[in-house]
Amino acid sequence: MNNNKIISPCISICKSDPKTGLCYGCARTNEEKKIWKNIETTNDWKKDNLKILVSRMSQSQLKTFNQSYDEKIKFGKLVYNTNLKNKPKP
Repeated sequence: MNNNKIISPCISICKSDPKTGLCYGCARTNEEKKIWKNIETTNDWKKDNLKILVSRMSQSQLKTFNQSYDEKIKFGKLVYNTNLKNKPKP
């Protein structure tokens, strides 16, 4: 199954909240992380899961996630320094 079009929501802030078990960066559970890595996971499941993840996030978390995820999609990797003059070309 080809899932190359849907990029993992991981934004390299990999620390889970001890109460909820949700990752502070992407809001996924450990089980969801495993499902994302499974090559048989469909693009439809990934799209639906992205909507669920976004709904779990606070406004400040969502702002950071959106900026980081957009850059990951555009540049193929995370670009943390927004003042960086020579951002990688997509």
